[in-house]
Amino acid sequence: DARQYLGTWYEIARLDHSFERDLDYVTANYSLRDDGGIKVTNRGFNSKTKTWQEAVGKAYFVDPISADKTNTGKLKVSFFGPFYGAYNIMVLDKPYYNYVMVCGPDKSYLWILSRTPSTHLPHQATLNRSSPRNGLRHRTINSRKTVQRNHPIQSRSARQIGVYFSGLNW
Repeated sequence: DARQYLGTWYEIARLDHSFERDLDYVTANYSLRDDGGIKVTNRGFNSKTKTWQEAVGKAYFVDPISADKTNTGKLKVSFFGPFYGAYNIMVLDKPYYNYVMVCGPDKSYLWILSRTPSTHLPHQATLNRSSPRNGLRHRTINSRKTVQRNHPIQSRSARQIGVYFSGLNW
């Protein structure tokens, strides 16, 4: 359900890549566009330059809406004009939408997002169990932990989550 997915998500961990390098406090906000698409606003704090960075893009569902009025978790997203990349929801906490695992066009782009600045151990265990089913068994994630703003306890939790995810053989 696209409407239930809207709102703010906190990045818990990611595979590091150039367009998010050195960013902490990363959030993704999704809202409806007038044309039926989804506005994507990614924001993070660059710890080296001490500046906030923001990227605004648009996303559209690739598959048509199903008979039950829901969409598949397969979208195309663009931050740079007419060029689109894949946004594939691999794991989603249905029906609650508390956490999600997303990959790009391949598994070299991977994010763990949560509705809260940290995930709970049962959510981490679910993500761990689902990884082999999603083709991640033979990859070791060296995740980039993400510390979230206004959550002093988060710095400890993020380290624990980072260790947890970096130890997975995905």
